Amino acid sequence: MSRFTDSIRIRVRAGGGGAGAVSFRREKYIPRGGPDGGDGGRGGDVFIEADRRYYNLSHLFTDRLYRAEKGRQGMGMNRHGRDGKDTIIKVPPGTEVINTESGELITDLLQENVPFRIAEGGIGGKGNAFFKSSTMQTPRFAQPGIEGEELSITLNLKLIADIGLVGLPNAGKSTLLSRITNARPKIGDYPFTTLVPNLGVVEREDGLVYRIADIPGIIEGAHRGQGLGLSFLQHIERVRMILYLVDVTCEDPVYTFRLLQSELKSYSPELLKRKYHVLLTKTDLADHEIVASVMQEFSSDSPLPVSSLTGENINELLSILDTFMEKEDAEKGSH
Repeated sequence: MSRFTDSIRIRVRAGGGGAGAVSFRREKYIPRGGPDGGDGGRGGDVFIEADRRYYNLSHLFTDRLYRAEKGRQGMGMNRHGRDGKDTIIKVPPGTEVINTESGELITDLLQENVPFRIAEGGIGGKGNAFFKSSTMQTPRFAQPGIEGEELSITLNLKLIADIGLVGLPNAGKSTLLSRITNARPKIGDYPFTTLVPNLGVVEREDGLVYRIADIPGIIEGAHRGQGLGLSFLQHIERVRMILYLVDVTCEDPVYTFRLLQSELKSYSPELLKRKYHVLLTKTDLADHEIVASVMQEFSSDSPLPVSSLTGENINELLSILDTFMEKEDAEKGSH
């Protein structure tokens, strides 16, 4: 299995234009024909395009040069050189394209199958036929082609998901994701089973479709690079709702929830403005009195106790998510 890569630096170079031709017409009975050198072909462009068949950037190689074809040289008999072929680089939807040198965001590839030109090919040079005039009957020169654009870009993937699962390692995120979506993440009863983000899709019978992202477990200090959290917090920047998963059997569930919120706030205060729900997970491992006691401690946050193993409240959770997404889609459609 290929390594998950969500940030990479590459170089792109568009094709240079082909040189114009220096040529003179040579026909029987016309020993000294006029200039007939054609123009050079245009260099190919480099495009970058979002394609859902890719889910990370591991198919690309750091610092590799991705280039388009050069334009061909012009030819005699006023024949233009062939244009160079374009190059299209495929990336997952949600990939930011950043100018490595300036740090400027060039584009954010949210729409699929819409090529964005990242480097423009050079134009071909004019052949000597172009320069013929009343004062210059036999020009013996042509233009060289212009070089194509070249730059270094950084590709930065931020998963496009509607709902993000956030929790400490071993909080039950992957198990829940596999229960309510089509995702089949690696699951185990030990910390950091999930080493890469997982994306699952919920498809309801009424046609409602939404995506849920499982982010690798956050630990205290994740925003400072502790554990695995910092690398993957960027993947919840685009979500519309956050589900905080808190293991009901942990020592202090309320503290755990506040810790998760604190880490998200340290990474981006905007994340705390998102709609959220608290889920008390693994309720099959605790008796009803403990679950009820923990729920009272949360007071205003009204956590929903769930068990991916027994299915407790899974349908209610899906109902909450369905209602939220239907409302979001309706508001989006009204604008």
